[in-house]
Amino acid sequence: MSIVLNSFAAYNLKIVHISAKQIKVMLAGLAFALLWASASAATKIGLSSSQPFVIALTRFAVAAAIMLFVTHVLLRNRLPLKEEWRQLTVYGLLNVGIYLGLYVVAMQEVSAGLGSLFVATNPVFISLIASIWFKRPVDKVTAISLVLCLAGMLVAAYPLLGDSHASLKGICILLLSMVSYSAGALYFSQKKWNDLHILTINGWQTLIGGLFLLPFMLFFYDPSLNHYDGNWLGSVLWLAIPVSIGAAQLWLYLLRDNPVKASFWLFLCPVIGFVIAAWLMKEPISSYTVAGVLLVIGGLYLVQRQKTA
Repeated sequence: MSIVLNSFAAYNLKIVHISAKQIKVMLAGLAFALLWASASAATKIGLSSSQPFVIALTRFAVAAAIMLFVTHVLLRNRLPLKEEWRQLTVYGLLNVGIYLGLYVVAMQEVSAGLGSLFVATNPVFISLIASIWFKRPVDKVTAISLVLCLAGMLVAAYPLLGDSHASLKGICILLLSMVSYSAGALYFSQKKWNDLHILTINGWQTLIGGLFLLPFMLFFYDPSLNHYDGNWLGSVLWLAIPVSIGAAQLWLYLLRDNPVKASFWLFLCPVIGFVIAAWLMKEPISSYTVAGVLLVIGGLYLVQRQKTA
């Protein structure tokens, strides 16, 4: 009898342990989607008080300083070596300098909700660029996914073009930023980083990428357009710490747990992004918005399902 009871108790403990882990992963996924989707609204709030490159450079400086302090001072991780410096420079240019540089400029022209919708399409652009990068024909699933995502973005953007919530110029800049991010993700995955710690990589690529934007900030800087008030400070700190550091670390945790399931949390980003935009920025949510989000989620689903096959 005691053997049976002990076995039953051990079984129950196993269930509790598994359930606790599942809850932890679910909370991490929800937190990631919330933080990642909040970046567009935080950027729009900052732009009400400051120029785009001022926001970007300050954000990158704060995030890089924290990550480099933790990795080199607290954790005592090694510095990058010769070839790794070159890789960090290229990755920083693509992933921070061009991607986030164009993104913050585009957010002057498009709504926060639309910005989060475009960011969610990155897996589709990565699949497309991977086909071009490795000189493979674009497969049918990738082509259909791309068409669905582009259609969804255009449908969601259509009513916004007429009421000053978006412009064609902003949409084009946003698309270019997504292409740069996708190219950066592929570049990162194809390079050998040896035992270089992920915080070291993120810290240095953020700092180097920000330095590429420094000449543009100095050239376009206009003191009369920058008011270092609560909106500016809150935007910079939110983008630097919860988004650039917090969301990135949560994403890595989800990838380590299950790379396939991790990607499905991206589906929540456009939904949460539009909800945040409607709440904080009073941006409209119409039937076009819903239809556009559903089309984008459909395109993302096809790409993710192909990866699991």
